[in-house]
Amino acid sequence: MSPGTLLYNLYYRPLGFLRKLFEVGIFNYVDIRRSQSKMIAGSLTINEIVNGLDKATYEVYFLTGKRYWYQTAFCLYSLQKVCTTIRITAKFIDDGSINEKLKKQIIKQFPSSIVITAADTEALLDAGLPWQSYPRIRAKRETYPHLKKLTDVHIHSGDWKLVLDSDMLFFKYPKELLDWINNPSKPFFLKDPITSYHYSFNLMEELTGKRITPNLNVGVIGLNSKKINWDALENWIAELEKKEGTSYLLEQALSAMIVAGEDIIIADPSVYMVMPCEQEVRQLTSALHHYVAQSKEWYYKLAWKSIA
Repeated sequence: MSPGTLLYNLYYRPLGFLRKLFEVGIFNYVDIRRSQSKMIAGSLTINEIVNGLDKATYEVYFLTGKRYWYQTAFCLYSLQKVCTTIRITAKFIDDGSINEKLKKQIIKQFPSSIVITAADTEALLDAGLPWQSYPRIRAKRETYPHLKKLTDVHIHSGDWKLVLDSDMLFFKYPKELLDWINNPSKPFFLKDPITSYHYSFNLMEELTGKRITPNLNVGVIGLNSKKINWDALENWIAELEKKEGTSYLLEQALSAMIVAGEDIIIADPSVYMVMPCEQEVRQLTSALHHYVAQSKEWYYKLAWKSIA
């Protein structure tokens, strides 16, 4: 176990548990966890939907592993379910926790998709982002797994990539998103109900020299791998943390900095909804839900059941 993983398991994860317990109350917390367990069991019963070999194939990316596979499975399945006119496949980027047993399960459930192992990614990182040249990026990646959504996805060959968070579900045909995959030309983001970067706009704009777009959410993010300036990221991580501390939101802040000053696409928040309320989860008026913060309760209690 790496020092970063040890720190996460001994400090950050227990701290997050205590915060969640305080927020929702112990009895409701138990109910949420019971619903989550049912979702985990339900995820083992779903398999990919193949919408015809003669149809156009669109590819998406997930960073996933042992802890999040059940969410990833539901997210991809829900997307395939609403995309009846095209085929959706995925590249699953191993977050370091996919063992041989889980890999076989993933391939069994989604045989048209690909699992990219942590070992394969590490080799590319050692070649493209070596420790001696990028010590901040490589060290931060060890203690802050969210950074792998940038490093471990975009170190692989290719240009435009659409990365999906696992804690999302699709309920209607996502035309705007699929139009982007078909013809990407600008970065793609969801819209957050609030600005969630932790770091100040003054500092972020000082470091980038460009205007920062507020309220970007990286639940769905489309970036051109070839345009990511890794040297800049190395410096940004150091300066952000030196001047304004560490934050769970670092990856989202860095993503906003990568596209600073650019013309970008921000999905319609009424169609691609971040943090849906209970009423929305019951009515399902949107094409996509991203279940962050308090909306996780309705994700576990209600939303996945409508997919299963």
